[in-house]
Amino acid sequence: MDYYDPMVQSHRFRTALLAATLVATATTGWTQPGDQQPPTSSEATPPAASGAQLDAELFYEIFLGELTAQSGDPGAGYALMLEAARRSRESALYRRAADIALQARSGDYALAAARAWKEAQPQSREANRYTLQILIALNRIGETPQLLRQELAQIPASSKAAALSALPQMYGRASDKTLAANVVEQALADELHHPATGPAAWTTLGRMRLAAGNKVGALNAARRALALDGASEVAMPLALELMEEGVADAESLVTAHLTKKPDPELRTAYARILLSQQRYPAARQQLETVTRDKPDFREAWLALATLQLQDNRLPDAEKSLQRYIELANAATSDPDLQKRGLTQAYLLYAQLAEKKKDYTAAESWLARIDNSEEMMSAQRRRASLLAQRGKISEARGLLRGLPGNTPNQTRLKLQAEVQLLQEMRLYKEALAVQTELVAQNPDDNEMVYDQAMLAEKTGDPVLMEQLLRQVIARQPDFHHAYNALGYSLAERGLRLEEAKGLIAKALEYAPGDPFITDSLGWVEFRLGNSAEALRLLSAAFKTRPDAEIAAHLGEVLWSTGDRARASSVWREGLRLNPDNETLRDTLKRLGARP
Repeated sequence: MDYYDPMVQSHRFRTALLAATLVATATTGWTQPGDQQPPTSSEATPPAASGAQLDAELFYEIFLGELTAQSGDPGAGYALMLEAARRSRESALYRRAADIALQARSGDYALAAARAWKEAQPQSREANRYTLQILIALNRIGETPQLLRQELAQIPASSKAAALSALPQMYGRASDKTLAANVVEQALADELHHPATGPAAWTTLGRMRLAAGNKVGALNAARRALALDGASEVAMPLALELMEEGVADAESLVTAHLTKKPDPELRTAYARILLSQQRYPAARQQLETVTRDKPDFREAWLALATLQLQDNRLPDAEKSLQRYIELANAATSDPDLQKRGLTQAYLLYAQLAEKKKDYTAAESWLARIDNSEEMMSAQRRRASLLAQRGKISEARGLLRGLPGNTPNQTRLKLQAEVQLLQEMRLYKEALAVQTELVAQNPDDNEMVYDQAMLAEKTGDPVLMEQLLRQVIARQPDFHHAYNALGYSLAERGLRLEEAKGLIAKALEYAPGDPFITDSLGWVEFRLGNSAEALRLLSAAFKTRPDAEIAAHLGEVLWSTGDRARASSVWREGLRLNPDNETLRDTLKRLGARP
């Protein structure tokens, strides 16, 4: 029930009065009697309104507009404020009318106010910007080219590059990304050919084309940016994004730039992408170049240590970690970044000590971690240390007892438990926990795939095949499922032609993947095609030195009589991972001693 509350009404009155006074005094064209100060804004009102006194009628209209807007009738408040704006032709009142409409979630009325403002003050940058932003928010992208062109024309040259780089985010919510890219290209017609702004403009256009799924157009834009200024760095983030999206030709843009202008940050970012693509030798080469040419660039040392640890190069990894920690402790800028980096270094040191079977040292490194965001990783390593000492139940209890009961936190804890049990080769127990995970996330194909892999390790190939075919049916481009099923059939010597077809299908979705190439080489070997198997496995091992690939390559070499080379490959595999089951089983089965 509505009722009159004098305290509430008094508060509304004072609030509206204050708001109206602020709006009135903020307008640059108004002066009170006796006030002769000139307008301070470059967007002063036109001469017809300049110097107009704030008369009682206009003040009352503003006051009433504020009062009605704040009293629950934004429509009336908007109408009064817009009428006051039209009579006075003041920027502050047009802006206030638009704001009232926006607060009431009425985009069309906000647009009407902004357009009225722009009509009254055609050269006003603020009016133009308001109209542009409202049109974008309303997803009326096709109406924005001229407004965007005017906005860019009014931006100072020193701020032009930053403004251009912000456009992809400004248009980021557009439903039609292709239209947004075309509209921006129209508006940037002058900027694209200007030597000073061209690189930034083409890069912006490239990012918008990439958002629209036009990878070819995005690559062409990056090339156009570099054609205008080969030394410009603005196109490099776009080139790296294209590499991440699998555009192979983008890599040459990065490498050509690094040849002309060595940049440790760019080279490290390039190395990280190479790592994500499992191109480990190439990534190592880039990181070693950075640490040699700029030994005080600490991020490269941490990335290199990660790679060296992964490759089981423990002395090298330890040296890289020592260097990183020295540099991180000496740094004075960005303490949060420094803390996160040190946390990662401590985790790597703990893993290194664990590989050396020095569990006391591993625990001491984990004890240094006080970053709450990384406590899950630290506790997982602690659980691993307990498990390796035979305390499996205690390790599992540690993981299950981690704080957090949200679905995501529960999922992370169960995944950590599965990983722990796999490390301890307790595959039946791991499968039981993974089945629990899948029951909670039945539509997660990654989880079903992991369940299938564990089913194979428990000796249940029927369940494995059933689960993998389920994944393929639900996600036909899930290349790991094709590869796993094909490799499993090849390993068991079953339906070899079907196995080859499955693996070939996987390679269609992931061309050049060394592990899938390894599977194809293995099925060729099982089919009796030793020469083709040797070619494929040698290429896979060169791309990705890995213990399991070494096991297969060594066996093919062994079978063809090249036992010296087979032993050499196996030794390298043992160096990379002395605990690899496939490699150890191969050596035992063949009675080989590399």
